[in-house]
Amino acid sequence: MNADDGKNPWLSIIIPAHNEEFRLPKSLAAIDVFLRQVDFTVEVIVVENGSSDRTSEVTLEFADLHPYVKLIEATTRGKGLAVKAGMLAATGEYRFICDADLSMRIDEIVKFLPPQANTDIMIGTREGEGAIRVDEPEYRHLMGRILNFIVKLFAVREFEDTQCGFKMFHKDAAEDLFNVQQMTGIGFDVELMFIAIRRGYSVTEIPIKWYYDPDSRMRLIQDSLHILVEIWEIRQNWRRGIYARRTET
Repeated sequence: MNADDGKNPWLSIIIPAHNEEFRLPKSLAAIDVFLRQVDFTVEVIVVENGSSDRTSEVTLEFADLHPYVKLIEATTRGKGLAVKAGMLAATGEYRFICDADLSMRIDEIVKFLPPQANTDIMIGTREGEGAIRVDEPEYRHLMGRILNFIVKLFAVREFEDTQCGFKMFHKDAAEDLFNVQQMTGIGFDVELMFIAIRRGYSVTEIPIKWYYDPDSRMRLIQDSLHILVEIWEIRQNWRRGIYARRTET
C-alpha cells in the first residue's frame, strides 16, 4: 500500500541522489514492485543533491504515475545534507535510508521492521555472521576494513560497518538525531551513531546481502581522509556541547 491518501505512512524510504539519472529509474521501479506486495503504507522521498544531470526530471516523471514518490531538491552537495533533509521531511513511523543503486535488494527491508527488528535504530552491516558480499574486489573490502578500524579507534567502537548505506530509524530517534546532525558529508553516519550511543538509543546491526556496484561513488582514499577530518570535528562538537540535549545544562 502506498501513502497517497493523505495519511501519514508507516514507512518512509529516503533516497539521496546525486547524478542518478540512469540508476534511479530502475531502483524506483524495483521499489514499486516490492510495495505492491506489502500491506503497510509507504512514502518514497528522493533528495536530489546538486546533480548536473536529469535526476530531478526522471524522479518527477516517475512521481507523475506514482504519487507516493516525492522530490526534494537540495542544491548544495553533500550526502549527509541530503539524508538530513529527507529524514526531517519524512512523516513515517519508521524512516529508512536507502542508497540509490539498491546494492541491497529492497525486499530485505522487512528485516529492519517489526516484528523482525524492533529497536530505535537498525543499521545494515556487510560484515559478520549472516552478511554476504557479492562480487566485491578484495582491495575494496580491505580498504573498507581499514576505514572501519579508523572509525572504531577514534569514534564508535560498537559497530562493524557504520558506512553501510541502509539504515532504519524510528521516527522519535530520527527527529532527535537528525535535528542535531552537523556533518554534511559522508561522515554523517559516524556522527549519528556517535550521538545515538551517547543518548542511550538501542541500535541493532542487521546482516544483509550486499551487491558490489562497479559504479560505486565511494572514493576510497579521498573519502577515508575526509571521514578522518569529520571524526575530528565530531569529537570537537561533543566537547563543545553541540550534541547536548536541549534539557541538559
